[in-house]
Amino acid sequence: MELTSGHVWVMVSAALVLLMTPGLAFFYGGMARAKAALNMIMMSFVAVGIVGVVWVLWGYGMTSAPGILGGLVGNPLADLGLASHVGTEDLIGIGYGATFAIITVALISGAVADRTRFGSWSLFVTIWVTLVYCPLAFMVWGGGLLSADGAIGRTFGEAIDFAGGTVVHINAGLAALVLVYIIGSRTDFGKTKGYHKPHNVPLVMIGAAMLWFGWFGFNGGAAGTAEEAGLIWVNTLAAPAAAMLAWLAVERLRDGRPTSIGAASGVVAGLVAITPACASVSPLGALVIGVLAGVGSALAVGLKYRFGYDDALDVVGVHLVAGVIGTVAIGFLALPVAGEGGGLLYGGGLGQLVAQVVATLFTLVFTGVMTFVIGMAIHKTIGFRVSPEDEARGVDLSEHSESAYSFGEESASYEPLAEDARA
Repeated sequence: MELTSGHVWVMVSAALVLLMTPGLAFFYGGMARAKAALNMIMMSFVAVGIVGVVWVLWGYGMTSAPGILGGLVGNPLADLGLASHVGTEDLIGIGYGATFAIITVALISGAVADRTRFGSWSLFVTIWVTLVYCPLAFMVWGGGLLSADGAIGRTFGEAIDFAGGTVVHINAGLAALVLVYIIGSRTDFGKTKGYHKPHNVPLVMIGAAMLWFGWFGFNGGAAGTAEEAGLIWVNTLAAPAAAMLAWLAVERLRDGRPTSIGAASGVVAGLVAITPACASVSPLGALVIGVLAGVGSALAVGLKYRFGYDDALDVVGVHLVAGVIGTVAIGFLALPVAGEGGGLLYGGGLGQLVAQVVATLFTLVFTGVMTFVIGMAIHKTIGFRVSPEDEARGVDLSEHSESAYSFGEESASYEPLAEDARA
């Protein structure tokens, strides 16, 4: 098969999306405490390694073939054996899909910063991407329950999710909330002044910039025409720009001054919200979605103090809330296709709105139940949390025997190796 410009664009987009996971690592690493920065970065990086292997062995097959929980007993890529009948275009699409799975599970890690065992997290990544992400991706994009031919899609209408409002962001955000309740809060949650302050704001800004850059591939990789690609590009610029300004406005009114962290978080909230809608709304609609996401997420991040869940880096407030906003907003703002359908505000009636709400509710229930089962199984067997002593001295040391920062021999924080280990 001849390599076309379309193939090249998907390959470039896949590389952009893969770059988002290191960007997320920097974003989360900068927001974490100094004594947990490397652990936070490693939780994202190990997701690349684990999901990259899982995707080749069985993950992709689960997202593309019917069976129990998607294609669990269906048609894994290992059965295809990367044989000659798997064409160039198929393999390019397989690689592109892998990058979505990688960043989805990595997003969850920010909620459980400072207190999670690295081995337990690695096991969770393996099981969760298999039993939650892959089945849901099949249901939405592979012809399963929520697609046009699926039972739910036929009954309530097919929901629009171009790049992952349900599959990626609501999925990850709700999983983060469930894990937080299973693992519990950090020992000083709500007690120590400034405990939640990011330790390296420039690193956060660099991570946010990498995420925004990669998001053009995240949203635009599946564009079918030049016109659609142009719309996606503009919307991926407009929504996060509006969300950033909206978040800063909330901070200015509520706290008296805007912050760099607010700007970075607003950008991410806008990117999350426009993800499912990027090919379905006008640029003006993208601005509306951005404003709603910026305001909604800026207000939602404070709910953890009211309800007592220690979402360390605001995964729930940003990804779950903005994901729901963006997914449901399609029901109001979707443009008509060939003069028909569209959202409620375009005269399309309630049909699309109902489809969006049903898909959102289904995702919340499916993800919540499955994540609870997986999380509790790990929690009750090998355990998720480090000891209080290890949490106090930092998970960088306890889990990796490393430190993100060293300022001379007297303050070096590497643990000495045992005599037999040196030998």
